[in-house]
Amino acid sequence: MDSSRISIRPFTLSDVDDFFKWASDDSVTRYLRWNTITSKQEALRYLKEVAIPHPWRRSICLDDCSIGYISIWPGSGDDRCRANVGYAVATEYWGQGICTAALKIAVSCVFKELPCLVRIEGLVELENIGSQRVLEKVGFLKEGLLRNYGFCRGEIRDFFIYSFLSTDNIKS
Repeated sequence: MDSSRISIRPFTLSDVDDFFKWASDDSVTRYLRWNTITSKQEALRYLKEVAIPHPWRRSICLDDCSIGYISIWPGSGDDRCRANVGYAVATEYWGQGICTAALKIAVSCVFKELPCLVRIEGLVELENIGSQRVLEKVGFLKEGLLRNYGFCRGEIRDFFIYSFLSTDNIKS
């Protein structure tokens, strides 16, 4: 994949059709904290009420068409020094390095845009090998296993925790 075709940018309402295409796929949303989008109206509402007002949620774009998202959610108060990351990309683009490239762009941007941020954390379910590989290819460090840590899709699950510090280097 030619990396010049990959970009991240804020969502717009005109992304609704592209967003609905991938956000309505159960395979894409399987490990996400939000449910699969079931209608174009729901997609539009999600963009208006969640994606666009989010402090740092970006559309992963291929040739400026939305094919996924990346979200970095900074903490507040004493926790403003760290943030959580989440991402997903349409199934037809899995395994092509797009999510890795987008996360590299996001990491390099977010530390500049949020100067008090020193740590980004990624929580990944044990079964989500693809997401673990994305984090590792960017340069995130696997810190450990969090047993019975999070509730997702009706059950308590184990998660790996990864981190990337502002002093770390993005892998080339």
